[in-house]
Amino acid sequence: MRANLEERPSPPPSRSGGRDVLIVGHDSAETDLLTTTLELAGYRVAGVAGTGAEGVERITRRRFDLVVWDATLPDLKEVAARGRRIGPEDRPPLLYLITCEYLYTLLPVLGRGREDYVTKPVRTTEVLARAQLLLRGAEREGRPGELGYGDLVLDDTACEARRGSRPLDLSPAEYRLLRHLLANAGRVLSKEQIGRYVWGEFRATDAIEKLVSRLRHKVDRGEPALIHTRRGFGYWLGHPRD
Repeated sequence: MRANLEERPSPPPSRSGGRDVLIVGHDSAETDLLTTTLELAGYRVAGVAGTGAEGVERITRRRFDLVVWDATLPDLKEVAARGRRIGPEDRPPLLYLITCEYLYTLLPVLGRGREDYVTKPVRTTEVLARAQLLLRGAEREGRPGELGYGDLVLDDTACEARRGSRPLDLSPAEYRLLRHLLANAGRVLSKEQIGRYVWGEFRATDAIEKLVSRLRHKVDRGEPALIHTRRGFGYWLGHPRD
């Protein structure tokens, strides 16, 4: 039986700054592992929700800094069918826990917002790394509906992007690619991951290379490059690594 995590004393704040986290999952062994890992890192685990419906209800009742959400919950389709969404102003950063077969079929239960994922079986070091990046990204966002990295900003509410004061005239495919790169800033994305996100299916390698090249020309024109190639692996967005 799952322990009442809301009654556990919170450890002293550390690098996480004592951020409040909600865990949504039905595997008690997994949620207990996540709770221990996050609390040792200085997060405050404010509760565990055992179903998708309970997770949505908790998010509507109070604000969390981060939600760790099991994307394999059996009631997610039912929750999505009800049409209940969280507004962008209330949507916390979301870290999905997924298995390989769920990788390209994540249900948009909580609406648009900053999100990332780790695959199961869960590796605690990866959970902590992705959580830290999500929270950094949330701090960089200027207002609800925006994703940003440095002077590069994407506005989901208007479907527009800009680099500094310069607007970027993006096609729908370029926009989706930029959004995927921004949501995974610092992370190398394979050509297969990009193709399935942008078009819903894997496309020929040259089609993806041409799309990345067009986006790079618009984003990095005359300014420090943010879109990079990791030869043999894929592409990533961020400041050049030392």
